[in-house]
Amino acid sequence: MNSAYANLREKGQSIKAAKHVSRRRQRWPIDLNADPYEIPLEEINVANPELFKHNAFAPYFARLRNEAPVHYCKDSQYGPYWSITRYRDIMEVEKAHHIFSSAYELGGVLIQGSTQSVSETPMFIQMDPPDHDVQRKAVAPRFTQRSLSELEGLIRQRAGRILDELPRGETFDWVSLVAVELTGQMLASLFGLPVEERRRLIRWSNIFSNADNPELVASSGDYYEALAACGDYFQEVWADRANRPPTGDLVSMLAHGAQTRNMGPKEFLGNVVLLLVGGNDTTRNSISGGVLALHENPAEYEKLRRHPGLIRSMVPEIIRWQTPLTHMRRSALRDLVFKGQHIRKGDAVVLWYISGNRDNSAIDQADEFIIDRHRPRQHLSFGFGIHRCLGNRLAELQLRVIWEEIMARHLRIEVVGPPERANSALFRAINQLPVRIAAQP
Repeated sequence: MNSAYANLREKGQSIKAAKHVSRRRQRWPIDLNADPYEIPLEEINVANPELFKHNAFAPYFARLRNEAPVHYCKDSQYGPYWSITRYRDIMEVEKAHHIFSSAYELGGVLIQGSTQSVSETPMFIQMDPPDHDVQRKAVAPRFTQRSLSELEGLIRQRAGRILDELPRGETFDWVSLVAVELTGQMLASLFGLPVEERRRLIRWSNIFSNADNPELVASSGDYYEALAACGDYFQEVWADRANRPPTGDLVSMLAHGAQTRNMGPKEFLGNVVLLLVGGNDTTRNSISGGVLALHENPAEYEKLRRHPGLIRSMVPEIIRWQTPLTHMRRSALRDLVFKGQHIRKGDAVVLWYISGNRDNSAIDQADEFIIDRHRPRQHLSFGFGIHRCLGNRLAELQLRVIWEEIMARHLRIEVVGPPERANSALFRAINQLPVRIAAQP
């Protein structure tokens, strides 16, 4: 079968042959020992991935929230951009999609996006109404409360089996044996694929979500070759689903949807990439982030052990605390003044969810991890408005079930070494987390 994605593969091979490394893949200089309050305000670049790799971002965003909540960075590895750092300002921009666009034609929703790169894989999150609404609606039934209730038994079965097979009394990596394993298995199920395919899906998801991480993707050529391989694979899945009655998986929904069955190969691939990454990173990093948060806040862990019923409020608090997706980007559709700052048509406007989730003016004790928080769902980790994360309920469900199964087995997860964090300004990801479960007598 002729590949609709041969051009992507050829582009990847060409880039690798030229040994090209884009500006955004190069390390950007930063002094991690510097005091953020002594750096000239106009020189602050909160999009530097090194800040997230070393978990050093918090004081930079705190300063911007206090002194320059709408802040312009004139030079970064991603080019110039505006930062929106306060909770209520982020919500205001999210609601004004008629002014602040998500369209891929303008650069899409990520700070590293360019009109050239995102046009190769357009996806509904990088569209404005009405196209966004039509395509989102096609797969939305897979994430309804009723559909997720049907999945809960399968999630619980898999979570229990994963936990029961973990070593006792010895160090292992929580990320690979638990977080990746559970989300990978569920990702395969959402696409209607055999569970054995999970590692292939995870590998692609890792490449796509770390496209700006020089430590994990050797060159942009790897990225384009992975796009081509993923496209070829799912092109066959699409053909299979289109020739069969609807099965309820995500590809079948797209293949049979009245408004999506005729989408072109680039658009189809873009939506597959979106669903792959969206179904993997948020849940996976929250599963690991929760273990780390409880380790760093032992009083909260003891509170949970005494009152396991707090899991339901702890889950959204973990997601707020971790903020797996640090930001979304919008593009200004016209010149305007926002909170006293003159934003020009075409400017990149970055909504820093990770900063809004630490905004004490909107969230009480925002710098504290509190598992019995009064309003735990008051956070921005899933975005807001028309682009609010479609799989938010599934993420919460998987996180709730894994912790219910942990507590039912009376397991105490002990973190025994520092986490390895991703070198990414987009995903607040944990790549490795060494832990130990005490052997039970």
